[in-house]
Amino acid sequence: MARLGTIERPARKTHPLSTPPGIGGRDLLSLHDLTPKEVEFLLNLGRLVKGHPDRYAHALEGRELALLFEKPSLRTRVTFEFAMTEAGGKCITLGPQEVGLGKREAVKDVALNLSRWVDVVMARVFSHESLKEFAEHASIPVINGLSDFEHPCQALGDYMTLLEHKDHLAGLTLAFVGDGNNVAHSLIYGATQLGVRIRVATPIGHEPSAAVVAEAKFEGGDVYLTDDPAEAVADADAVYTDVWTSMGQEAEAEARALVFRPYQVNSALMNKARPDAVFMHCLPARRGQEVTDDVIDSVHSIVYDQAENRLHIEKAILLSLLS
Repeated sequence: MARLGTIERPARKTHPLSTPPGIGGRDLLSLHDLTPKEVEFLLNLGRLVKGHPDRYAHALEGRELALLFEKPSLRTRVTFEFAMTEAGGKCITLGPQEVGLGKREAVKDVALNLSRWVDVVMARVFSHESLKEFAEHASIPVINGLSDFEHPCQALGDYMTLLEHKDHLAGLTLAFVGDGNNVAHSLIYGATQLGVRIRVATPIGHEPSAAVVAEAKFEGGDVYLTDDPAEAVADADAVYTDVWTSMGQEAEAEARALVFRPYQVNSALMNKARPDAVFMHCLPARRGQEVTDDVIDSVHSIVYDQAENRLHIEKAILLSLLS
């Protein structure tokens, strides 16, 4: 798989910030688009805007964000809307009824139209290929709010949260248990950029993309794949899981539940991690499936910190893209 490209574009308006330049004018389709320094910059900016929100209350005045949804959303919609408006910008939300990428209207035409009206687009889509096509034709930055291949904003918020709880990232061990999906791909890329060891436990046939793993290892990432969840979790600093059936896979739910049942994160599995290990989940969670109540509701769970930090990291992304 070739590295996903980014398109350099001048912003339509200028609004200097009190922060150094980050990833201004570019797309954020994949964490692999960013350098380690750029990832660290975003994490630090996310923590800064979280601690000093008033400092950025007018930073995006005169800027407009379009949120484009093919999939339902709670966290992505709420956090991006508030991230933009709390920084002084404006936001419009478009669902599948208004847009219909590639159905009601060609992807290219949607991109060209929105480029005339707004300064940045966040798209939450089924197909990563349609997202890349959209970005190819847009003359404004495009943010991946979730695709079938990656979920970069989620992973950035996750690593910001882990940094808050552990005070450092390099040298930590993150265990991901479940489906080698879009979240797993972004976590693997992020782990490589931040010096985090990542162990991924999946049923055979449900591993993360071999190309993603190969790229991460080529770039020095410490990535280990196994089909044994206990092996992955042993002495881990953080244990992460996600739903067994992603949106668009509903017809497979019953079969997947049988395959993934041994990969449930319960107290017995968590006890194999370090005593101070944290539990992580991107949400929504299917309680009683991939995670039990006693784990997600425990003092070790930081899932709602992850959800909160989506707001702050997305504000950092918008500030950086539009600076």
